[in-house]
Amino acid sequence: MMKIYNTVLLYFLISVSTIFGQQSNTYLFLGSYTDGEIGNGILVYQFDTLSGKLTEVERVGGLVNSSFLTLSPNGKYLYACTDTRLKTHGSVTSFEIDSLSGKLTLLNKQTTKARNPVHVTVSKNNKHVIVSNYTDASISFFECNEDGSLQPISQFLEFEGSSKIKGRQDEAHLHSSTFSPDGLFVFSPDLGSDKIRVMKYENSLIEIDKFTVNTEQGAGPRHFVFHPYLKLAYCIDELSGEVSQYAYKEGELKNIKKYKSYKKNHKEYASADIHISPDGRFLYASNRIAENSLSIFEIDQENGELLIKGHQSTLGKIPRSFVIDPTGNFLIVANKESNNLIVFRRNNINGQLLKVSEVKGLNSPSSLKMRKYSR
Repeated sequence: MMKIYNTVLLYFLISVSTIFGQQSNTYLFLGSYTDGEIGNGILVYQFDTLSGKLTEVERVGGLVNSSFLTLSPNGKYLYACTDTRLKTHGSVTSFEIDSLSGKLTLLNKQTTKARNPVHVTVSKNNKHVIVSNYTDASISFFECNEDGSLQPISQFLEFEGSSKIKGRQDEAHLHSSTFSPDGLFVFSPDLGSDKIRVMKYENSLIEIDKFTVNTEQGAGPRHFVFHPYLKLAYCIDELSGEVSQYAYKEGELKNIKKYKSYKKNHKEYASADIHISPDGRFLYASNRIAENSLSIFEIDQENGELLIKGHQSTLGKIPRSFVIDPTGNFLIVANKESNNLIVFRRNNINGQLLKVSEVKGLNSPSSLKMRKYSR
């Protein structure tokens, strides 16, 4: 009798979950290069969290090279690095998100006062936006207005440095900035100088030199992610094709171990993006030239060490960006040079990936972000 009761209860819970799951919208926001010309720089898709199907909602025109996107923590606004890879200063553009339709309303645009902004993030309190500029190594710091639009730059930090790989590390290149889980610190990988620069956030940024991490020469740190509950962080090192594991405590990082992200040894590496599954059990990293793959690591739940579980072809060229959907059941990768998106179903037990759908005919897709909204 108890077994029958438990079975009925299970089906009831599944039914309730399905019903309530249908009372929400999940959107995929895609940023792309526009070949340096005005074009449809951002696309919005509705995502079916049961089938993995993407349905186009909107194309946002009037943009030049919207190469990187981020969403505010409260989900109300989207910020895009625009006018990137130009000889002139880049910009950051703000949009309001309609949670019912997924459509975007342009708010305003501000110059970053530096060339090639490649990454944008928002403070945990939704009050400030930080843009990392690659070519002119710097951080542009903006205050947000109440409506999500941006005031002109309130702080501008410039950086210098170099490392050993000629042509890639002749000078500093800020590649991203990531807030600590408590929102009190910012970590900025500098690919050109082989450093992770650390700043204290108190309505402005204060660089803490003694916390600066000097990575191995030629590593080229690029993107950075914190574990959802372990006091650990991981950085994808573009030029060495490795993942670096760090212990984290109150703004300080201590290097623990490095792991090869590529399956084979090559003369040149170009790892790009890094994310951890919502349950904290698996880490994924993208590898561009030579392999065009996603490395799949299982995370030891006690010490955070990584165990490689395999490599999945991204079924395209140059996987610059990927994202794991809020349910953790799907992973979507943007292949920049083959102009396609691949949706994989993710096995929550072993972390492996299986293709379920594809979007073709895009124009240099380069950045993906997702958000679930209640209706």
